[in-house]
Amino acid sequence: MTIPYPTIQPTPAIATVTPPSGAPRPRVTFLGTGYLGATYAICYAELGYEVLGFDVDADKIAMLNAGQVPIHEPGLDELLKRNLAAGRLRFSTDIAETAEFGDVHFICVGTPQRADGMGADLSYVEASVTSLAQHLTRKSLIVGKSTVPVGTADWVEQLVGKHTPNDLGVEVAWSPEFLQEGFAVDDVLRPNRIVVGVKSEWANGMLYAAHKGVFDLAATEDREVPLVVTDFATAELVKVAANAFLATKISFINAMAEVCEASGGDVTQLARAIGYDPRIGNRFLQAGLGFGGACLPKDIRAFQARAQELGAGEALRFLHEVDLINLRRRTRVLHLAADLLGRRSGPAGPDFSGTRIAVLGATFKPNTDDVRDAPALAVAALLQKAGADVHVYDPQGTENARRAVPELTYETGINEAVANADLVCVLTEWADFRNADPVALGELVAGRKVVDGRNCLDSALWTQAGWEYRGMGRP
Repeated sequence: MTIPYPTIQPTPAIATVTPPSGAPRPRVTFLGTGYLGATYAICYAELGYEVLGFDVDADKIAMLNAGQVPIHEPGLDELLKRNLAAGRLRFSTDIAETAEFGDVHFICVGTPQRADGMGADLSYVEASVTSLAQHLTRKSLIVGKSTVPVGTADWVEQLVGKHTPNDLGVEVAWSPEFLQEGFAVDDVLRPNRIVVGVKSEWANGMLYAAHKGVFDLAATEDREVPLVVTDFATAELVKVAANAFLATKISFINAMAEVCEASGGDVTQLARAIGYDPRIGNRFLQAGLGFGGACLPKDIRAFQARAQELGAGEALRFLHEVDLINLRRRTRVLHLAADLLGRRSGPAGPDFSGTRIAVLGATFKPNTDDVRDAPALAVAALLQKAGADVHVYDPQGTENARRAVPELTYETGINEAVANADLVCVLTEWADFRNADPVALGELVAGRKVVDGRNCLDSALWTQAGWEYRGMGRP
């Protein structure tokens, strides 16, 4: 039985479906225990579900079963320990056990950019779905959460049909995630919407039952969580469209920063002024070093690649410029550094030989240890390549940064990083950096010169403390 599309239900009223396992609530599994899968697994156990997390990485599974979260996400450690102790949560490398346990299986594996192009690499999706399907022995629902090109859900449905007997009646659905690193626990427990792409009333009912804990929590807190029930293609497009819009908004204000730098304007005041317009809003209008991380850069490239395959490439040509604007902000930091240090830029860029530069920040944003496609770390590497002696400090991302770029020097604190520095570059807006005392730091450096790559410092305060200050798009 098919259902009409789309429906938007602030207070869901969906027929109850009995889980195939016979359990009172659906037993849920999460295949892939990286950032996405581990966070969802832990939070769904907190909502009262019986949860099993699966991964092929035995070391990661051992860590999780021992109560150790392999990523930094505020609040997640406590939830993991509590739900392991309660017996609602466990992790396994056994795919047969996972298949037998679950009523709803969420696919949470990575979809990185392909090595040979801009498109998404779906090999992890294929491997997890195929492996799971081959071990299923009863009806269940396989739900994609990974960010994928439109059309993937139909392909997954074909994979499931190929590897499971027809009489099992295994179905597929899609429900994209909208996690923000640093706020992921709340994003799972208190989402601003839930989107599901389904083809049957049974799948719709199972997904409602799998999300009922979210709706129940909202009811106790006098909130509503809108539920959008739609088709496969729309559900897949929601996440990539949202990421493309956010990336465009960030690159727009960074493009305005370039204009401000050329004209003498102040992009922070410009952003504040246009942000008062309710049609625009002030979120994601913070000009600076640009976006990074595991999602936005690769997702907008994959979106362009998929649109090209579908014959709609012209519609997304603007995303190429969004990407270019974003990458230009990294080289802009080098030019600001050269200006402060009195270094001329040749055809190959500035030469920082003989200088010591402190880089504060390595992660792509604060409150995470994620350095994937991090602008801060990329700039640190560019400075080092240009001859500088670069000393990096990050409150949470140092070990991941050291593995990614081992040639840099990593310090254990702010004071150690800035000691004897000719220049300080603040490239991730951690609270430790925003609230640092410029007078105290000024006693440690060789030269009071600072590049504020995130426009997160109080420029007047730093200037009063004797620092030469350069922001992004600020006079």
